[in-house]
Amino acid sequence: MSIKLTQTVQKGGCAAKLPAATLREVLGRIDFSSSDPAVLIDGKSFDDAGIYRIHKEMALVQTLDFFTPVLDTPHLFGQVAATNALSDVYAMGGVPKTALAILAFPLSVLEPSVIGEIMEGALLKVREAGCSLLGGHSIEDDTLKFGLSVTGIVHPDAIWSNSGARPGDHLILTKPIGTGTLCAGLKNGETTESEIDEAIRSMSTLNRLDDLLAPEDLGCIHAATDITGFGVSGHCHQLARASGVTLRLNLRSIPLFDRTIPSLKAGNLTRAHVSNRTYVEHHIKVLGQPSKESLLCFFDPQTSGGLLLSVSPDQSKQILRKLRTRFTKAEIIGEVTGKQPHDIELHE
Repeated sequence: MSIKLTQTVQKGGCAAKLPAATLREVLGRIDFSSSDPAVLIDGKSFDDAGIYRIHKEMALVQTLDFFTPVLDTPHLFGQVAATNALSDVYAMGGVPKTALAILAFPLSVLEPSVIGEIMEGALLKVREAGCSLLGGHSIEDDTLKFGLSVTGIVHPDAIWSNSGARPGDHLILTKPIGTGTLCAGLKNGETTESEIDEAIRSMSTLNRLDDLLAPEDLGCIHAATDITGFGVSGHCHQLARASGVTLRLNLRSIPLFDRTIPSLKAGNLTRAHVSNRTYVEHHIKVLGQPSKESLLCFFDPQTSGGLLLSVSPDQSKQILRKLRTRFTKAEIIGEVTGKQPHDIELHE
């Protein structure tokens, strides 16, 4: 019998990220500033990727993302890991062009053929994105880790960052929430890959929007970020902080996978459910009395989650209709307001 990949690691996917509070504390002491005027976005705003201007009509988008297995099937794991890495470029308004693979592999645990299956899955998504895999680097390690370093391009005037949200904007989330608890259930033996197929299809769906939206629609998107390991809570906090605004969110509007609530009720949780809550607890105001499971959805760590878009209110419904042709559960989950005492106001 082949080994299930999730059983070879302690933590899987973006739930294996270092806690956001730890990263902000440590990295906040580092001066990321550069004397090079071509550096348009660096690490200080905790954005999804860095931006470097080549000339007045083109800038590079650069990112890197890798993690441990979140699924048991190597081919599916490769697809999800690649989709997740490509997402950072899409979150900046860019188009992925080239990628390099990063692989740490336990030869004492897994057959070398697993490498080929992972790479084939990754190539499927890289090619779907119109991107080229140029090579990579591998090491032998105690645990499997895989991902991509991706370079894309974007017009300097069309960059989406997490600092552009404007009061009055509507907030659109493109994918449902729940991959953290569902993949925890898989690792715990509570479910199978076929039973969480909805989540797997979502995790392997590219966050590409330029083929769905007209240029004038894309211009109505003022800010964006992708929702990954820090959950809706952490990434909303970072967007609100970078933009100097408050996000007012409706818990009932946040789209969920069909099995998300049952999985949370069954106790399928990760360390990140706790660390994500700790990260935002002093920056969030909860109105009403939402259920325990509803709040857990807000902190659920996503792997290859959707994009959170801050959109001009007069175009949000039209954009939402177009997004739903690919992202069927996309929803308007809240709005942007002027800066309040808290970064996030959460209500049902």
